[in-house]
Amino acid sequence: MPGCRCARRRRSAVDARRRPWCGWGRPARRAGPRRRGIRMKLFALSDLHVGYAENRWAIERMTPRPSDWLILAGDLGETEQHLIYVLETLGPRFKRLVWTPGNHELYTMPSERGGPRGQARYERLVELCRSRGVLTPEDPYVLWDGEGGPHVLAPMFLLYDYSFRPDGVPERDAVAWAMESGVLCSDEELLDPAPYASRPEWCRARLAATEARLGAIEGRPTVLINHFPLREELVRLQHIPRFSIWCGTRRTHDWHTRFRARVVVSGHLHIPRTDWIDGVRFEEVSFGYPRQRPVERSADSCLREILPGPAGAAPPRM
Repeated sequence: MPGCRCARRRRSAVDARRRPWCGWGRPARRAGPRRRGIRMKLFALSDLHVGYAENRWAIERMTPRPSDWLILAGDLGETEQHLIYVLETLGPRFKRLVWTPGNHELYTMPSERGGPRGQARYERLVELCRSRGVLTPEDPYVLWDGEGGPHVLAPMFLLYDYSFRPDGVPERDAVAWAMESGVLCSDEELLDPAPYASRPEWCRARLAATEARLGAIEGRPTVLINHFPLREELVRLQHIPRFSIWCGTRRTHDWHTRFRARVVVSGHLHIPRTDWIDGVRFEEVSFGYPRQRPVERSADSCLREILPGPAGAAPPRM
């Protein structure tokens, strides 16, 4: 979730041969055959915010799961070093990592003022991930072949367009409308959209590109992975309701059905929960800030099983 103000290991040739993705527009390849007797699960966690010492302490004590994959759904930290720290801490503990950025990774912090901004910064983070064998939204989607059966894993980077607002509030007035309630997201100062004119414009470009890629997936069920929630009704912010404008876009409202999602993974809200919509499981997988959880709660206890899913997972009967 954005800050709110109120008032390396290099890939070898062997690594390259093992990468289980395909080129854009081709059928997704399998994530890798399961060895007999080995059960491979898919987990997810987001919003690790490792700028906090308490969160680093928790991450360093996560139990190794060398047969399983881990989705990291954004907001791992604010600097390149934060991202590298998480990848190098958790990479050896899981079979594979899948990353999608949150807004915090895209911040230009005072300590990095001379570095890349906006799209260039995002591309830099993608390269940091790829150099460590981590899947990103810029890589061809992979076909998961672990427990839960074949699913196309689709990490996405979509941002937001201020559309989670009342219909009577124009986009140009959305930030002022939020500020009337004493809320202003740090993105307005720290998240540079360059070369785009605005974050909503960048969002629209990302939506168009991602929609085309998802539409090319033929027939397979999917796991959609995005830092921001795909539907407005999932944004339940009791104390700062107008913060919603920084939480997604209405244009993804039906993506879970259009693109055959079995599970949708997101973070950002720091309100971990499970929702069922149209028979699709929506998982908010935030770890969050230290002040937002009991001191004894571990990162292991916050891991969410995405595939095959928790025992008995099924939509509630109406």
